[in-house]
Amino acid sequence: MGSIVKWRPVKLIAGIITSSEERFSKTAKALKRLFGPIDFISQLIDFDSTDYYQKEMGQGLKRRFMSFKRLIDPARLAQIKLTTNKLEKSLFKGIKDPSRPVNIDPGYITEAKLVLASTKDYYHRIYLKNGIYAEMTLCYKDSSFAGCDWTYRDYMTGECIRMFNDIRSIYMRQR
Repeated sequence: MGSIVKWRPVKLIAGIITSSEERFSKTAKALKRLFGPIDFISQLIDFDSTDYYQKEMGQGLKRRFMSFKRLIDPARLAQIKLTTNKLEKSLFKGIKDPSRPVNIDPGYITEAKLVLASTKDYYHRIYLKNGIYAEMTLCYKDSSFAGCDWTYRDYMTGECIRMFNDIRSIYMRQR
């Protein structure tokens, strides 16, 4: 039998998808109020590997990733996803077009993986609580992050892999 070891703090990240720089800015400020200082913000990345969100979010979508300086307990992921879902609805109350002005995808990075929270069940997702699932999206092996069979294509681009490796480096220095 293995020994139970206390959890290690993890690096909170969030991906924001929207079509407006103003919405990115407003969302980042709200996330900073909720989760503390931001220590990494990516460049804008075209969100064009899928049209999944176009019907509710419109055309010309971009994504930006960020990480937060304060490390967290990984058991908080479900509550963080519920909080970001509420934030999506409250930040842009009254906007009718598009029907969903922003999408916030929280997750975390550890020494070995990148985990995302989801409201959707699938064979590779593990139920956490309150309707929230966790998905190991990237694994760290051979000195870099790598995708899995189910990893979203945009997470596997060279640009995103380098960025997540950079965030992991920040995390490793913090530990």
